[in-house]
Amino acid sequence: MCDVSLILPAYNEAATIAATIRETGGYFRSRGLRYEIVVAADGDDGTRELALETARQGEPVRVIGNRERSGKGRGVREAMALARGNIAGYADADNKVPIEEFDKFRPWLSPSLSQRCDVVIGSRSMRDSQIERRQPLYRQLGGKGFGLFMHAVVGLEGITDTQCGFKFFTRAAAREIFSRQQIDGYMFDVEILVLARRLGYSIQQVPIRWRDDGDSRLALVSGNLRNVADIFRIRRLHSEVKEKP
Repeated sequence: MCDVSLILPAYNEAATIAATIRETGGYFRSRGLRYEIVVAADGDDGTRELALETARQGEPVRVIGNRERSGKGRGVREAMALARGNIAGYADADNKVPIEEFDKFRPWLSPSLSQRCDVVIGSRSMRDSQIERRQPLYRQLGGKGFGLFMHAVVGLEGITDTQCGFKFFTRAAAREIFSRQQIDGYMFDVEILVLARRLGYSIQQVPIRWRDDGDSRLALVSGNLRNVADIFRIRRLHSEVKEKP
């Protein structure tokens, strides 16, 4: 058992993974937190091997993944099944959101908080969010269109940013939500929020500091067609889960 389990989903992130692990470990140690890092790494560029090397250097790291790309959703789901932290979450391996932003999340997940939240998610669209480097205009417009479509199909009213890759959960919420999660691709973020809301878990949105790295792995045509299909699949898969008041 530890205080925090952090999952780093990574696809061909050899250029960044070792630095991200070291920076993350340094941050948690500076806060006096017991932690573990689970790297879910697909690809054949040496990301898994570099992550394992940091473990040999003393970082509490476990590594899973395959040479073939199996999907970010699947990687996070399988890593969550291994997580031992009282808080479990995931962050982008390329540090789009600096790990120091966890300072804003931790109070909401504290057992001593009278209104403790079960799920705390980063949002790039809140008034106090800081966008240091924006996405290209066509991706910004595409994101707005996606949001309108997604809300029309699955709901999630009031949640302004489903896709920010910086989300944390209480141990109990993570176990139940991810045991039901099935989407392997990028739309798993939508799926876990649909499940959280339908299962009655409280969701807190937090403004974050975020920077685009200009290296999207999403194929514009085939990727978006798959995302559309997955949104409809989410509605179909979880229609039997009745939303709690």
